[in-house]
Amino acid sequence: MQPTPDEARRDRAGDSQWSRSECQAWTGTLLLGTCLLYCARSSMPICTVSMSQDFGWNKKEAGIVLSSFFWGYCLTQVVGGHLGDRIGGEKVILLSASAWGSITAVTPLLAQLSSAHLAFMTFSRILMGLLQGVYFPALTSLLSQKVRDSERAFTYSTVGAGSQFGTLLTGAVGSLLLEWYGWQSVFYFSGGLTLLWVWYVYRYLLSGKDLVLALGVLAQGLPVSRHSRVPWRRLFRKPAVWAAVISQLSAACSFFVLISWLPTFFKETFPDAKGWIFNVVPWLVAIPASLFSGFLSDHLINQGYRAITVRKFMQGMGLGLSSVFALCLGHTSSFCESVVFASASIGLQTFNHSGISVNIQDLAPSCAGFLFGVANTAGALAGVVGVCLGGYLIETTGSWTCLFNLVAIISSLGLCTFLVFGQAQRVDLSSTHEDL
Repeated sequence: MQPTPDEARRDRAGDSQWSRSECQAWTGTLLLGTCLLYCARSSMPICTVSMSQDFGWNKKEAGIVLSSFFWGYCLTQVVGGHLGDRIGGEKVILLSASAWGSITAVTPLLAQLSSAHLAFMTFSRILMGLLQGVYFPALTSLLSQKVRDSERAFTYSTVGAGSQFGTLLTGAVGSLLLEWYGWQSVFYFSGGLTLLWVWYVYRYLLSGKDLVLALGVLAQGLPVSRHSRVPWRRLFRKPAVWAAVISQLSAACSFFVLISWLPTFFKETFPDAKGWIFNVVPWLVAIPASLFSGFLSDHLINQGYRAITVRKFMQGMGLGLSSVFALCLGHTSSFCESVVFASASIGLQTFNHSGISVNIQDLAPSCAGFLFGVANTAGALAGVVGVCLGGYLIETTGSWTCLFNLVAIISSLGLCTFLVFGQAQRVDLSSTHEDL
């Protein structure tokens, strides 16, 4: 009897998974890639003050440059995920990294092209957002196809820890380069390292023939067969899919609100405190927390716990317990306690990598990139709205407590939805399978 298209798809996915050594090599490489993604992304915020002095930008103009990244970032999430599902996430990541690395490296030159510094920098940031927006959806697609279910949470959490490494690296090395050699050196540093990483991946991990074929497919347009189309209706008729989207939206929105306003909270509440403490300590906590959450998740599944039980537990930590510590920030006047609460809240949010981020791969491994792109687009847009709403609440009430209450409300909404409707069985197949 001939296998059904869904069965054939599962067989091909099983045959193409990485071996243990391949998984280790790619995990380390993608960890570094995520680190460099955030290095390039953080270069502009690090240099904004110096660039504003050189080009005469006021706060509003500097804000335009900084915020323009996210508008580009929102537009390519779904496209990046769909391309990753179709031609391979590693190829999408490599092609986009070569482009964003080049743009970062030539940013100082773009700034000198004409007197329209603001227009050129705004355009470059929008382009950066467009190119970096494909990264995490393509990464999700890649890991859903190449990594075993029992190792997926730890792999994703390890790679995701690169975001904290990148933020710390830019904050530490970038600050020194800025002081010693000027803002231009920060862009040369992050862009140059990204291009070096691209060369390494192309030289040692990817086949040049496969990359050329992928470019050819992109140039000619993606052929769409009947069985390769994204099952839109099937996916969005499932409550579990909507639960995943809403939970990802809540996680992203809460995270954006916290990282956007915590520095201002500490500066205004504790004006005499050293800035490096509250800018560095939470990220130092987040790195081991992310790794531990992935290890714990995979360990529990290997011990026989159902996947959905583990995913919901991780979301309980990432959205539930983290929001409790966020609430505590609004009810303390101690600097040390505030640093502890902020570090705990940011650190626990990394448990979302082993919860909802992996759950999307559970639900639809054949189109996980597309589905993650939809969820992350919603999260990014909600984050922009949440940050603005947080600023309005602070300005209106004059209290930081309302901001942390907002974070708790958003997190609770996502957590409750996922606890009630979340599942871990595949929904991208026509046949019915037992829940994991």
